Amino acid sequence: MAQKLAWGRAWHGRSYDLGRMTLADLWGAYLTHPAIQVYAVLAVLAAGYAAVTADSAVPPALAVVAVFLVYPMAWYLIHRYILHGRWLYKMKWSATLWKRIHFDHHQDPHLLEVLFGSPLNTLPTIACVTVPVGYAIGGWPAAAAALSMGLVLTCVYEFIHCIQHLNYKPTNPFILKLKRDHLIHHFHNEDTNLGIVSFTPDRLFGTYFASARDCPKSATVFNLGYDVAEAQRYPWVMRATGAPPRDRPPSAFAASETGGAAS
Repeated sequence: MAQKLAWGRAWHGRSYDLGRMTLADLWGAYLTHPAIQVYAVLAVLAAGYAAVTADSAVPPALAVVAVFLVYPMAWYLIHRYILHGRWLYKMKWSATLWKRIHFDHHQDPHLLEVLFGSPLNTLPTIACVTVPVGYAIGGWPAAAAALSMGLVLTCVYEFIHCIQHLNYKPTNPFILKLKRDHLIHHFHNEDTNLGIVSFTPDRLFGTYFASARDCPKSATVFNLGYDVAEAQRYPWVMRATGAPPRDRPPSAFAASETGGAAS
């Protein structure tokens, strides 16, 4: 916990709790977050490169469409098999990486500073997903366009993800449904509803639940299987955290999220 709060203080001098923030607060925190600013700058640079070097607008445009279609499936596979995989915490060299990229978020779902991924981890992933798709369609100009689209989608995903944990009820029915679906993942069963802005892959692979009432309750929804017994066998995440893993979030905000997901 101390490491997470220290990261937040390094960012703006304090920790950001989505359970106590308004939508206006979120916009301020989001637009000034270093990761979002990095994504935005790189997206503009990549799009500019594509525009200057492309002989035709068609390949870059096709690459943008392809990334838009591929991104939900890529996110689903990464989320299900890497972020929720139990193999990263079992190796000393990758345990703290797993802690940072996902375990901390499930332990404290309302903390903004651990909701965003670190660009050191996310940028290589975005590039690996998008650049090959674009290059196959139209060489480096299309690869740059694909990368730009991936960065833009990441910004959108991150904002929607924030809304899903914000103490705020969206007025848009689509966004409200996304929020309720995602909260099932965090407060009922971590192996369900692995999407962020699209749950089509969940529907395809049988991991989608439209209602918390129909979703089987998981005992490991907050610790992702890294419980006290696992921490004794593989102690590196616990040592980095400075405390044993919790099986409940640390604040009463979870109760309101659970109720929102069930409605």
